[in-house]
Amino acid sequence: MKQAERQNRYTILLAFGLVYLFWGSTYLAIDIAVMHIPPALACAVRFLIAGPLMLAYCVVSGRRVRVSGAALTRFAIVGVLLLTGGNLTLAWAEQYVASGLAALIVAVIPIWMLVVDSWILRGDRVPARGLAGIGLGVAGVAVLVWPEFSGGGKLGLMPLIASLSLVLGSLSWSVGSVLSRRWDHGGDPFVAGGWEITAAGIANLLIAVATGEPRRVRWTAHGIEAILYLVVFGSWVGYTAYIYLLKHAPTSKVSTYAYVNPVIAVFLGWLVLHESVNRFIVGGTVIIVAAVVLVTTAKVGGREELAAVEAT
Repeated sequence: MKQAERQNRYTILLAFGLVYLFWGSTYLAIDIAVMHIPPALACAVRFLIAGPLMLAYCVVSGRRVRVSGAALTRFAIVGVLLLTGGNLTLAWAEQYVASGLAALIVAVIPIWMLVVDSWILRGDRVPARGLAGIGLGVAGVAVLVWPEFSGGGKLGLMPLIASLSLVLGSLSWSVGSVLSRRWDHGGDPFVAGGWEITAAGIANLLIAVATGEPRRVRWTAHGIEAILYLVVFGSWVGYTAYIYLLKHAPTSKVSTYAYVNPVIAVFLGWLVLHESVNRFIVGGTVIIVAAVVLVTTAKVGGREELAAVEAT
C-alpha cells in the first residue's frame, strides 16, 4: 500500500471515529439545550456561530470559499435538508421524547438512504435482503412508538407526533445526504460544510422569528454550554467528518454510524438524564439494528449481484 493510500485510509478511519463518538453524544446535548432555549433558535444560534467561523477558518488557511451561484444553491439545499429538515426536527422532537429514543428512531436513516438512492433517484431494483430490512425497520419503529400510541390521551399525543416527525426528519436527512454525494463539487469539505451550515442557520433563524421563539428564550449557563458543545463537536468536528466521508466512502458504509450513535445516546441519556430503558427500547433497538445491518449489506452486495446478472 502506497503512503498516500495509507494516509487516506487512516483519515477515513479517523473520520468514522469522530462521527461515531461525537454524534452519539449530540443527542444528549440537544436535549439539554432545548430545556432552556427553544429548538429553532437553539439550532439557529448553533449554526450561525459554526458556519461563518468555519468559513473564516477556510479563508485564513488559504482555502477558496468563493463558489459559483449554482454551487451555493446546492450547498443551501443540502444544508437545509440536513440541518433544518433533519436536525431542527430532532431538536423539536426531543422536547417530547427522550434523547435515547430519538436516536433509535433516527437510526432508520440507512433505510431511507436505500429508498431514496435506489428507488427515487436511480430507479434500481432493491434486492430481497434490502426489502426485508425495510420491513424490519418499520416494525422496529412501531415497537419504539407503541407505548406512546397505546397510551392515548393527551399524555401520549405529543410524544407520538414527535416520534413520527423524527421519521420524516430522517427522510429529509437521507435526501440531503444522497444529494450531497451526487452533487460532489470536488472541493474542500470544510468549505462545503461552512456554506451548508450557514444556510441552515439562516433558515432556522427565519423559522425561530416566525414562531416567536426569541420572546420565549431563557439564556442559562447549561443551555449556552450545550450550544457551544454542539458548535464544536456536533458541527465543526462531526459534520465536517460526515461530509468528508460522503465524498470518500460508500454511502452504505457511511450510514453505519447509525449502529453506534443510538447505543451512545441511550447510554448517556440513562447516565446523565436518568432516562428509562424499558423492554420496548430494548426490543426496538434489536430490531432496528438488525434492519440496518440487512439494508447496508444489501446496498452494496445487491448492486454487484444485479450487475453480474445483467452481464451474463
